[in-house]
Amino acid sequence: MFQIRVHGRGGQGVVTAAEMLSVAAFEEGRHAQAFPSFGSERTGAPVVAFCRIADKEIRLREPIMQPDAIIIQDPTLLHQIDVFAGLKLDGYVLLNSRHSFEELGLGELLKQHRAERFCTLPATELGLKHVGRPIPNVPLLAGFAALSGMIQLESVVKAINEKFSGKVAAGNIAAATEAYDLVKDMMKENADA
Repeated sequence: MFQIRVHGRGGQGVVTAAEMLSVAAFEEGRHAQAFPSFGSERTGAPVVAFCRIADKEIRLREPIMQPDAIIIQDPTLLHQIDVFAGLKLDGYVLLNSRHSFEELGLGELLKQHRAERFCTLPATELGLKHVGRPIPNVPLLAGFAALSGMIQLESVVKAINEKFSGKVAAGNIAAATEAYDLVKDMMKENADA
């Protein structure tokens, strides 16, 4: 079983991200589960959502304490809560930021984990560019697909088409495609370095 924890703030589509991730996995014939954890249910408050992907039925229902992957939709959370708590040593991290982990003061974290599995992506900018709204969730899903290989871009596109229609779907697909390509390019650059 592969477990993903998504951190963000109310209004950024954290719950939608986890749901769409589970739909993408389901599109590939796998079992998936997504659910949120709310504290203060208001715009801007920290929100956590969880997604599990497996090849057999998932019976667990508790929050994910030791994730295989963490997606961070809002970098301001880095200084408020321990978003990296429980991350497995070989885990993946995708962070919505134009800045590197070193620039964000997280260089020590990279030394403790497999640095090639850590990636930043300007997902909010991609949301603005393609959808006209600063919503980072869909670009981060596609970036996660590129980084982890757990799901395919085509499955993310199917999940987008199930959730949205018309111009919103087209914009999200464009944002997802660009995000996927950016992460793949970054991974290739890191491998060549």
